[in-house]
Amino acid sequence: MKYQEKKKAVILLADGTVFYGKSVGNEGTVFGEVCFNTGMTGYQEIFTDPSYYGQIMVTANAHIGNYGVNDDENESDSIKIAGLVCRNFSYDYSRPSASGSLEDFFDKTNLVAICDVDTRALVAHIRDNGSMNAVISTETTDLTILKEKLKEIPDMKGLELASKVSVTEPYFFGNENATYRVAALDFGIKKNILRNMAKRDMYVKVFPYDTPLEELKKWNPDGYFLSNGPGDPEPLTEVIAKVKQMIAEDLPLFGICLGHQIIALANDVPTFKMHNGHRGINHPVKNLLTGKGEITSQNHGFAVDRKQAEANPNIEITHVHLNDDTIMGIRVKGKKCFSVQYHPEAGPGPNDATYLFDQFAEMMKNN
Repeated sequence: MKYQEKKKAVILLADGTVFYGKSVGNEGTVFGEVCFNTGMTGYQEIFTDPSYYGQIMVTANAHIGNYGVNDDENESDSIKIAGLVCRNFSYDYSRPSASGSLEDFFDKTNLVAICDVDTRALVAHIRDNGSMNAVISTETTDLTILKEKLKEIPDMKGLELASKVSVTEPYFFGNENATYRVAALDFGIKKNILRNMAKRDMYVKVFPYDTPLEELKKWNPDGYFLSNGPGDPEPLTEVIAKVKQMIAEDLPLFGICLGHQIIALANDVPTFKMHNGHRGINHPVKNLLTGKGEITSQNHGFAVDRKQAEANPNIEITHVHLNDDTIMGIRVKGKKCFSVQYHPEAGPGPNDATYLFDQFAEMMKNN
């Protein structure tokens, strides 16, 4: 019955490439940077990850929705992707612990999703030609109209999006009697990061991304944390200046993804927009300090310039991606500051990278 109700839908890329499919349910036209994730599981975590704000997600896995959703697996308070493109959308699900269907989950926020698309061909096209802006529509297949509207959408390069997903008021997470107090700047923080810190005896106060350093210091934290988030890090000039002050203060400082990029920029190491980014749960990373490998979850379209990092006397590269040699981790020499470009809390390893939270706790213990 559902299949018979599907309307014709279209995805149009900025380079003029067109793919056709069918509407999953909600009607609409949405815009964003199109990108793909190669993970075979974890679609709910992807859809609610604030780092994907403003992006149209193409899932490489052929089946989406087949295990429903579980309220405990949200990484934020709502769906953050701009839209979804998939091959086979499952209206029925078969997981005993599921709290509902993915269809109902989408209905709560009117997310526009299209299915029956040749996602193998679409992913291959993005892989070869790079991430770019796109539009998906279930309302019209008139390409002339869609092309004109698509021209008005700003490129991800130079686009500041952290302000769109950050909290507007501080909140607390964890046990207030915990040993360590962490002041976290929220650029789009994932809930599982907070859970991992709370497990390690940390009480976290999450602050809006633009909170002055003086306000963070009033809480008398034992360490600072810079979260993941969407968009280009370079426009966050005031945040970068604030992080420079944090590093000079030399309280333990840990950054993940966007936070990692901001730490690099605070040390005058530039970032760049990647061809198509890293998005998946099987990315191999080598820890250069231990020689050990880690299977990691990744989600980023920007990276730190390796040549500039190698030339910077204050930066030590600690982790590299084994597929393309991009920087996956750094630390600031002579300072209690380190960061990684992947998600240790996501745990596809499953525990290959969780030591980073232990490292942060140990740094605060010895401070």
